[in-house]
Amino acid sequence: MAIHNRYEFLYYVACTNANPNGDPDMGNTPRVDPQTMQGYITDVATKRRIRNYVETAYGDQPGMSLIIQQSTNINRHIASAKREAGVEECAKTKEAVYKGRQKACEMYFDVRTFGAVMSTGPNAGQVRGPVQIAFGKSLDPILPLDISITRMACADQIKEGKVEDYQADEEKKDEDSLRTMGRKQLIPFGLYEVHGFISAHLAAETGFDEDDLKILFEAILNMYEHDHSASKGEMSVVSPLILFKHVGTDTDEKQRRRQAMLGCAPAHKLFELVRVTRKPEVEIPRSYRDYDAVIDLRHLPAGVEAGFQTYKGLSWGALPEGEDWFHAAE
Repeated sequence: MAIHNRYEFLYYVACTNANPNGDPDMGNTPRVDPQTMQGYITDVATKRRIRNYVETAYGDQPGMSLIIQQSTNINRHIASAKREAGVEECAKTKEAVYKGRQKACEMYFDVRTFGAVMSTGPNAGQVRGPVQIAFGKSLDPILPLDISITRMACADQIKEGKVEDYQADEEKKDEDSLRTMGRKQLIPFGLYEVHGFISAHLAAETGFDEDDLKILFEAILNMYEHDHSASKGEMSVVSPLILFKHVGTDTDEKQRRRQAMLGCAPAHKLFELVRVTRKPEVEIPRSYRDYDAVIDLRHLPAGVEAGFQTYKGLSWGALPEGEDWFHAAE
């Protein structure tokens, strides 16, 4: 059964001596707001890492495949969904498209979660996903760096390509000519705040259920733990996943369920309850420990519950107002 509560959530990502999200049109430079110099992490970059974790942890389970996979043709997955639905892959009738769309939601976690444009090729229509993630934004300005690196070897192509040819070429050259230069783009440090939204109304259309919700939360907390690389060696979700669940206030059960689905407060008002500020004595932050983090539960609107998902599990209202939940999460 699909979820029947609206949610908002936010979390914080620390990036140290790494490139949180490079812009390919700018030489892979970390993305930045040119007016404020605050850094960005795009929604698609976050979704890619969620998909990577889900594929690693749950990819062998039924209904947990992904339609967006590296180096694949999406149309193949669309055709597979239509075949599994018992319709011709090339059929373009309204019924065939609808059945393919429905089966794709059943087969692919990312379609149920984020939605997909499947009107290409075999055509299974379009799906609006219940989970949307906004651009992550750094709390303070970041300093993009472009540094030179040296590789103590080269990769020159020799015409014949035999082992003896490469050895002979090495013997003819001096040591400096057997090196190559390169560049790395990074920031010394940035703490990024990321907002997310979960629509119960759209979940009802895709079948996004409580199990999918738990896997999504698990993936967000762990997505960078399985994504370490030369460019993203030190990136982590350093806060609990802070959740706002709409539960409703009406005494009538039917009306309360309607409130829980539609929501009891604007998302921006809920996000304003969370305050993360740089400590007064810190001029240039270099760690998430350079910030104080509190949540004001006193002004939590009626009909909304606050929750905290950590590596240890989910708790609703577990942290009192004013507690530093960066450290409480440890």
